[in-house]
Amino acid sequence: MHDHGSIEQLSPARRSLILAVRLLLLLCACLLYGCSDSTNSSENNVVPAAPVTPLIAFTVMDDFPHDTTSYTEGFLVHDGELFESTGHVPEFPYTRSLFGVVDRRTGKIAVKVDRESYFVEGIAFLNKKIYQLTYKTQVGFIYDAKTFRQLDSFRYANAEGWGMTTDGIHLIMSDGTAELTFADPAGFRLIKKLKVTENGMPRDSLNELEYIKGFIYANIWYNDHIVKIDPVTGKVVAKLDLTSLGFQARLKHPDEDALNGIAYDAVADKIYVTGKLWPNIYQLNFPHSHPPPHSLPIAAQPASRTRIHFPGPATPYS
Repeated sequence: MHDHGSIEQLSPARRSLILAVRLLLLLCACLLYGCSDSTNSSENNVVPAAPVTPLIAFTVMDDFPHDTTSYTEGFLVHDGELFESTGHVPEFPYTRSLFGVVDRRTGKIAVKVDRESYFVEGIAFLNKKIYQLTYKTQVGFIYDAKTFRQLDSFRYANAEGWGMTTDGIHLIMSDGTAELTFADPAGFRLIKKLKVTENGMPRDSLNELEYIKGFIYANIWYNDHIVKIDPVTGKVVAKLDLTSLGFQARLKHPDEDALNGIAYDAVADKIYVTGKLWPNIYQLNFPHSHPPPHSLPIAAQPASRTRIHFPGPATPYS
């Protein structure tokens, strides 16, 4: 009987072949083990993806002319009219510090108040009065909402005044930081400071503001985004990416500046945006109908062609 299990009885050629196959199998086993161990090690060291702020899909419903000499600081709708506040920037000698009503056919402002000695900023209508901020003088002005006659002035502690809006009870102002100031309109007494965060980090450079159905919407200085802020927690819950509109503005008017200006017509339920020295005002449509259960009440503000759908994907002046 022949012992077929003994490799020594095989020819030298067959012995070499069998040894080569065994070495190859051993090498494959080592490689497989190494890959498996490396995969396990990688899985154990996976870094969680950074949180991403949800994007709000929007549609451009219409557009209107905007005066390219208007350095937009405040933007709102009151009694069906579109108001704009603009600042005078020395680098752009044609700019002016004023506010008034925008003619939607031409984009020109019918001036109601001219403040050439100040760099004026955001405005808000509340309790039949108009409140107006200034940039670095820490003084604001109060006007009669019908006659535009100055009634009073007020002081505030913020080093700078930027944007302003109202929730129907308080005046809410930004100053370029990551905080919003809530003030009592009577004397501008401080009510609270709200720290705004996006994915756990301070969201600074908050600029022009608008209060829409329980949320605060804020432009970000030198950024084509508008963030949606929970007014109780201060968290940014979503944002609009308007890069496409900023690109259009730069193509039409190379001297354009930052996106800045959000206006909400609560009666017609229409939202408008523009920017500093932009050639156009845009009417946008996006979901905005569900306020958080803990939001503050909004006061109703007494008081359209080609539709483009966008899926949700420098100067020292504010």
